[in-house]
Amino acid sequence: MLTFLIRALIFLVSAALGLIAADLILPGFYLHWNDWWGILLAVVIFAVLQSILAPWLLKITRRHANALIGGVGLLSTFVALLIAVLIPAAGIGIDGAVAWIIGTLIVWLVTALATWLLPPLFIKDQAQKRRS
Repeated sequence: MLTFLIRALIFLVSAALGLIAADLILPGFYLHWNDWWGILLAVVIFAVLQSILAPWLLKITRRHANALIGGVGLLSTFVALLIAVLIPAAGIGIDGAVAWIIGTLIVWLVTALATWLLPPLFIKDQAQKRRS
């Protein structure tokens, strides 16, 4: 159970880092900073959708379009962003085709790096706590 909670926290943190990075780097991709609840909602919606869409899209592409397996992460990131933007209460907005394309790439890259780099930090800390 603890491992599940740590993984969920890592996924939420990586989603937040990806969305914040895109907001800071890319004009046309913005988080509504005056509404912290909306940003929190956008992060949770994005993270949950990513965790559901990625395995589902991987399963579909394995069956029907094996050559597209490499793009599953980008596709699931795009779809999760699209749904998060369509929800009015979520504090995220994306304007223009360039912002959609580059924003998807930034969010995908940062979340991928964060989910790769963050687990050793949390797991090492947890292992040290168990030893003491």
